[in-house]
Amino acid sequence: MKKSAPDELTLRSPIPFLPGSNGEHWPKTPDARDRRAAELFRTMVDERARKLGVSRRAFLKSTAGTATALFVINQAYGCGGGNDGPGYAIDAGATIDSAQACEALAGDEFIFDVQTHHVNPMGGWRQASPAWVGFFESLPQAGCADAMSRLECLDTKHYVREMFVHSDTHMAVLSAVPAEPGADPLSADEQRSTRDLVAALSSSPRLVTHGLVLPERGAAQLDGMQRLAEQVKIAAWKVYTPYGNWRLDNDAVAGPFYAKARALDIKLICAHKGLPLPGFDPAFASPDDVGPAAVANPDLKFLIYHSAYETSVVEGPYNEAEAAPQGVNRLVRTMLTSGNPRNVYAELGSTWRNVMTSPDQAAHVLGKLLKYVGVDRVVWGTDSIFYGSPQDQIAALRTFQIPQQMQETYGYPALTDEVKRKVFGLNAAEAYGVDPQATLCAISEDDLSSLRTQARAEGVDRAPSAGPRTRRELLSFLRTSGPG
Repeated sequence: MKKSAPDELTLRSPIPFLPGSNGEHWPKTPDARDRRAAELFRTMVDERARKLGVSRRAFLKSTAGTATALFVINQAYGCGGGNDGPGYAIDAGATIDSAQACEALAGDEFIFDVQTHHVNPMGGWRQASPAWVGFFESLPQAGCADAMSRLECLDTKHYVREMFVHSDTHMAVLSAVPAEPGADPLSADEQRSTRDLVAALSSSPRLVTHGLVLPERGAAQLDGMQRLAEQVKIAAWKVYTPYGNWRLDNDAVAGPFYAKARALDIKLICAHKGLPLPGFDPAFASPDDVGPAAVANPDLKFLIYHSAYETSVVEGPYNEAEAAPQGVNRLVRTMLTSGNPRNVYAELGSTWRNVMTSPDQAAHVLGKLLKYVGVDRVVWGTDSIFYGSPQDQIAALRTFQIPQQMQETYGYPALTDEVKRKVFGLNAAEAYGVDPQATLCAISEDDLSSLRTQARAEGVDRAPSAGPRTRRELLSFLRTSGPG
């Protein structure tokens, strides 16, 4: 019997085998191993759905479907998991037994995602920044709708639903992308509106926002920091050194910016490093300025977005003899040569999403960051909702392990439950001055938590492209719609 087109379209792994793009780098081209992984996944889904007497769509929505995807990653990209190599703590039983899968994938960590995004699909930026339109329309999340409404998949309602209903995320930072003044895909005021909406649904500060600053533009940008702090009430600054070709240790550019940040008492600097956009100068995406800037400004905190990861680099162990390190090793180098300053944090947005389907690289990236930056200063970020719900990334990290052999060979710490709790949220809470327990208590029975519980109990379906116009309609949308 020929399968229907809709059923074929739904056979997508809940843990994607390809990293895609977050709008800040080009996606990876599928190779033979990717195709083998997809074929193995298809075979396993067919067999298990048939054995359980359910549709493939229903199986994919189950926790066993997620466990199957992780099992396939172990088999196709890693060493089979277990104690022999890096991978996911998933055995074959979890791929057919949802109760066993739930036990492996569940967690009660405080999850604080410090890198999230959405856009205003109707904003004037579409004309002012047409290059961004192409990027956003190519993102995984944009595939939730037809070609005429792809940007709507990245709007406020989809953001709230994917972040807080369809994932275990408790708190998030809504960040900015580099853009000319007045041409931002999501302005500071629009960020504030989303934050206010989330606060209305949760009666608590689940969401905080960044203030985008272009320090190389001079006095006007510094004056704008005053408004961002006092009126928008941002929680940290977001800067893109490769956008304006400046360095964090350049006194002429960075000095006045730091001084203004101190005067406004917002001392957390979130800097994009790695993942150079087309047109960016890779020299300014390098983190070699991070160590000197951190040492010279010990009262500031530097949160390094993407941890200097580059999609073109295959991550391995750090080599101190390497003359010109690449990728994450560049961040390791600046930490070591600067005396490992304790005011530097390494962020995982898009980095984890890119390496989680390559267990060996994932183990090296996490291992190096935990060893050289520190177990107290690696923070969780996902670049969602550009990739859709971050739940796939959460499930992957919950079950990931660095094997004993790699710990002994390279000095990597074990990914214990305690370490994972720090990475998932406790480290970011310290950086942002958040009380995790108070936050969890405040949101335990809010609208978003109730909707998430309902979604888990009932399962979800795909969302219609039309969106809500009132708060009541929004709650209905969040309650009844599935991953977009």
